[in-house]
Amino acid sequence: MPKNHDAESIFAMFSKFGEELKIPNVDVDSIMSHHRKNFEALERSAKASAAGASSLMNRQREMLQQTLEDAAEMARTFGSSGNPQELATKQTAFARKSFEAAIKNAEEVSELVKKSSADSIEILRARIRESMEEVRENFDKRK
Repeated sequence: MPKNHDAESIFAMFSKFGEELKIPNVDVDSIMSHHRKNFEALERSAKASAAGASSLMNRQREMLQQTLEDAAEMARTFGSSGNPQELATKQTAFARKSFEAAIKNAEEVSELVKKSSADSIEILRARIRESMEEVRENFDKRK
């Protein structure tokens, strides 16, 4: 994302260009304000996406850590059993627990991605609705 002062200089450049053209009935300030709001919405959306990605990455790290702890615990308990039937029971229980955890983790990751995407998209949708209202208001003023 460009830094705010870069965006300001771009807006100033276009504003000056519009004023120099001296085109009648064009509100350059209004147009620039409209596009500034668009850039701000894109910036908020990008920040929401980045926050969601960071949250997802942190949660996946926690899930991996738990999986490794469970595997280490399994290795410790398997080593202490000399009975083949008891070992098979422990392996079955561990496999079931691992499978259930994998499904639960996949569902949680899916929900995190869904929420992050929805948050980011809602920012853009809100700006589109606002933008359409601005266009409608400007059109009504010209009637």
